[in-house]
Amino acid sequence: MSRSGYVEDMDDILAYGRYRAQVRSAIKGKRGQAFLRELAAAMDAMPEKVLIQDKLIDPAGDCCTIGVVCKQRGLDVSGVDPEVPAQVAELIGVARQLAAEIEFENDEGGPNGERPENRWLRMRRWVDSHLSKANEVVR
Repeated sequence: MSRSGYVEDMDDILAYGRYRAQVRSAIKGKRGQAFLRELAAAMDAMPEKVLIQDKLIDPAGDCCTIGVVCKQRGLDVSGVDPEVPAQVAELIGVARQLAAEIEFENDEGGPNGERPENRWLRMRRWVDSHLSKANEVVR
């Protein structure tokens, strides 16, 4: 189990397929797209383009991908367990599946020993790759 809530031994391929469809829906929906636009702007505004893993915001003020938005919004993350995607999702106002997907990509989507600045670049590209084009209709 990881911070994203994903497990390695998902035996039910249909359940896995349904879950991936829920992730796609969460990303493409109005709420998901609005969050990704906010996230892109918040990441671009960061003075130091670095991302941590395993925590929303550390004591030094460094953030994971979702933590960037939390910090920009001035949210209190002290009562949120970053290991529980449902809590993270509720805090930022997105579907649990989207919060879990972003946590997975942030923490486990890159190579072992990834440098924080490389994580920022990779996650910024990930955000861009999931933003709908301006002429697409988002429902």
